[in-house]
Amino acid sequence: MPMAADDIEALIRAAIPDARVEIRDLAGDGDHYAARVVSKSFAGLNRVKQHQLVYRALGSRMGGELHALQLETAVPDGE
Repeated sequence: MPMAADDIEALIRAAIPDARVEIRDLAGDGDHYAARVVSKSFAGLNRVKQHQLVYRALGSRMGGELHALQLETAVPDGE
């Protein structure tokens, strides 16, 4: 069963409370999403570590309920 965009956002925000999260369904099928996650907690981390934080928030759903996630992470402007 595909995962809803709201569920993805909720999981990310639960793990990274200050995150601003934008989710887009890339194919209209509920399986292929793009996410932009902006958080102060990414400060000082390289891109790989930032992405690992997001993937950890999604846990075992990646590759299962959530087939594909195009991920962009960033630190808020001015940080």
